Amino acid sequence: MQTPQQLPVRMGLRRGETEASYMSLPRPGALLTGKQEHYLKRELIAQQVKDEIGELNSPTALRRFGAPFRGDKGEVAPQDSELPLLRYLFVHHVRTFPFLDQAREEEFWQNRVQVFLESFASKQISSSEDRLEDTKRRKLAKKAEKLVEIMMVSGIPTASGYEERIRFAEMEVVDRGAQENGLVANTPEGHPINGWDVNLAGVRMHTVKKRLGRSYQEAEYIIRVKTAGEPEHYVARRYEDFKAMHDRLRIELAGKVLPPLPKKNSADYVMPSFMEDYDDSTSSISSEEALPRHRHDLLRSSRKHGGESTSTGESSGTPPSDSATSLTQDGETFDTTDRLKPMGMRDRMKKVVPGHKRKTSAASQLSVRPLGSPRVSTDQSTMSAGAYPPVLFREAQRVSLRAALRTLLQNQHIARSTSMQDFLVKNKLETLNEEEKTDMEHRKLVDEKRIEEQKQFYEIASKRAAEVDVHMEAFRREIIERNGLRNLFASIKQKNSISELPPEHKKVAEWLRIEVAATIYHLFLAEDNSAELFGQLSRIHSMFPYTIVKNIVRFTNPVALFPRVLDVFMAQPFGTRSLLQHIFGMAIQDGINNIQKSMNALVTHKIQEPEYPAKIQAYVESDEEIKQVVKSEANNKNIDLVLAVLQSSKFGNTLSYDQLSQAEDAHQAWKNAVENVGSERTPNAELFAHMKQLLKLYLRLRDKPNTIKLLRNLLEIFYEPIMRVIKSANVYNSVTDLASFIDDIIKTVEESQRQGFSADPNQTVQSFIDLCARHEDDLYKFIHEMHKHDNGLFDALMGHIEDILNFLRHGPKGGSLDMNALFLEATEAGVIDKQLATKEVNSLLKWQIKRKRWHQDKTRRKMASGEDPGMQMPGFNAIRPSDFGLEEEDLSDLEDDEEEDGWSDSETDGEDDADGILAEQKRRARQARLKAGAGEPKKPPIQELDKLLPGFLHRLRMVLAE
Repeated sequence: MQTPQQLPVRMGLRRGETEASYMSLPRPGALLTGKQEHYLKRELIAQQVKDEIGELNSPTALRRFGAPFRGDKGEVAPQDSELPLLRYLFVHHVRTFPFLDQAREEEFWQNRVQVFLESFASKQISSSEDRLEDTKRRKLAKKAEKLVEIMMVSGIPTASGYEERIRFAEMEVVDRGAQENGLVANTPEGHPINGWDVNLAGVRMHTVKKRLGRSYQEAEYIIRVKTAGEPEHYVARRYEDFKAMHDRLRIELAGKVLPPLPKKNSADYVMPSFMEDYDDSTSSISSEEALPRHRHDLLRSSRKHGGESTSTGESSGTPPSDSATSLTQDGETFDTTDRLKPMGMRDRMKKVVPGHKRKTSAASQLSVRPLGSPRVSTDQSTMSAGAYPPVLFREAQRVSLRAALRTLLQNQHIARSTSMQDFLVKNKLETLNEEEKTDMEHRKLVDEKRIEEQKQFYEIASKRAAEVDVHMEAFRREIIERNGLRNLFASIKQKNSISELPPEHKKVAEWLRIEVAATIYHLFLAEDNSAELFGQLSRIHSMFPYTIVKNIVRFTNPVALFPRVLDVFMAQPFGTRSLLQHIFGMAIQDGINNIQKSMNALVTHKIQEPEYPAKIQAYVESDEEIKQVVKSEANNKNIDLVLAVLQSSKFGNTLSYDQLSQAEDAHQAWKNAVENVGSERTPNAELFAHMKQLLKLYLRLRDKPNTIKLLRNLLEIFYEPIMRVIKSANVYNSVTDLASFIDDIIKTVEESQRQGFSADPNQTVQSFIDLCARHEDDLYKFIHEMHKHDNGLFDALMGHIEDILNFLRHGPKGGSLDMNALFLEATEAGVIDKQLATKEVNSLLKWQIKRKRWHQDKTRRKMASGEDPGMQMPGFNAIRPSDFGLEEEDLSDLEDDEEEDGWSDSETDGEDDADGILAEQKRRARQARLKAGAGEPKKPPIQELDKLLPGFLHRLRMVLAE
């Protein structure tokens, strides 16, 4: 029997680490320590994964893959596979996927999947050479490469059983303040962005006179601006000024795809009840009641008159309503329960009283009639309009414009642009009157109260989630044990409602209810842009054809279901935009139109030579063979691709001598400007930079339709099994349930908006939890019915997931990799030099220690700077990656690789840089930084260990040959 010191060390063993731990001696009879085994295996697997993923870029890769794909070699034995890692993943985790396991080999895998993937490999999706940087397609490939590496490194064990990783003490990550850091961006001040600390501090209304003596009220947003070393100042801007600034940015930064401004929103709000600077007589008026829109002159007048108010001019015998408070003004009646909007013509005609009286002053015309509301006095005398609490005009618009302005300033080019500087600096306000100062103080208090309420919401929600946290440990144990997921879904299949579930599963449902409630609150109420997002939800919901979709799901054959649903969304009656175009237009802000506008701005205002854009567009639309010829010419001549395009006679009209001379001069000026940072830019250099940006925009515009077609092909591959389950389960009523749920979300959010900050945070939390509780049974019924009528599909799906988890925990059935035997055989055969190979393995260990410390320091810096926002509810924190055979360090490495590849939003995407010269300088600097390490420890050169790859590949094939 082995002693505790001799027990095999699998991935889960934790030990204290020192920087010299890699120097520990191997166990007797072995050449490598446990750490050396692991990181040697990791290095060799990483090299093999990189080679195999790279092979997938070839259109002929699947022909060499073996069954079930069509190929020249026919069936390929596992021991002879050129892609052993990908073959194992495909055979055991892709082909066995429940939706695909019954697929016919020739019809599905060869005629559909193989044709699709081979066409994708050869599709005209722009390459990194076209876009002058790694495209998202390549970034996805890198991410897939890292995921496969993590899975194989974690899943395939070594034969010794002593494999272990470098570990540090638990990282000092404090989640408590994470959400508070996430709220910093919404604070009124003290949040500089690229040198600008801005806040839309107030709103002032002024009257704009029109013809024939008419006038209307217009809002001006008072912006507080502060920069380093300068005193703060204020400017006033209308919504139209924001639009004009946005248009000027589009021209100045031609080619830059700008985020859109929020839509106009004229909603006003009454000062919340926590304010005590208005008269006590207002206590009888609910703070959630809003005042009539577009009546700001009357309200100001009423404030100036104080309590001066007369009768409304209506007959005192008019019977009061029993449902709401109303206002009368100039003979028009407003209902406070509907934001006091004017009543319709038919309703007004019903209330016309014979004997029209002369109109009196605005202050005397605005009055309140108590109509039975418990919050309003039942006295029949009118109440002074001056008794109303202060009104925050255009409050929703102010907050959404602040979010949009700060979003624009996050881009360095926009923050430094002339248009933005003029917008924030020109026409400063000399002084602010008392009314404006008071309004700004009110809004500052509202901003602070809003953040305080958000913190209280999350604290209360977290406490309620923590109450069920004690039950999550039992749930965690059930999930990580063998068949835990399958048992969970078996319980859902057997029980008809949540109330019948076992106690631990009820607690999980309760935790999920709180989590979803917090998510809804965060999306539609907590953020500055929540009003805009909520508006998008409302508009999409209002036009979604729930009834049509429900009937299609109910009556249509499953095979024809997907095309029918697509037909509904893509139909264009009378040549108008399709429903899908409307929905996506609102959801993604018409991205293609934004690209087209940017292109038009480049062509019209910057390039001003129609032959150049025509030539570039002809290149983008040409065949791939011609593109490759032009790229080869550019490489051979050592010139930029854009200049090679303009010089080519293979497409478009041939340019004149003067045009070619100008293009060559522009290319040379651009090269000088890029290579000499800080040098003066000439018009020719700017011209060439604009042409390069235009090429990227043309490519992006071409890629979008191709990408959508590929996505549709992918959906068609997987939809049929899902549609059959939906049809057999008779879940068409769930379409109505979904509509009801979104209806309820809209009502709950609107009610919270009306209440503002007068509501108790506990009540706000409870209202969103109750929202989820009202519809959780519908969701459970949908899942239950799907599972009940799935003909074993869900059981197979859970079993498939369990198989993946078992691979991560225990490895393949074919055994394990004997790294010591590999190292010994290679040493004895003279393939490697033992000392050099051992030195390289130790250098890898040193590098991994430095990388982990670098990552730990970077994580701490993120937490300190608030760059890592997001709230983690208690509950699933108990479930760790190590429970499923994965390691936190590997997942951290994946995050690091994403940031290196530019996946992180913190890096400005080069393709969206409007300053073409600066963009090229940044691209070159980023490449140099990545080569230099960008602060990250540099991986040591590996040469001797690469000689182990042939022997390692042979052993790997034997282990994975199932």
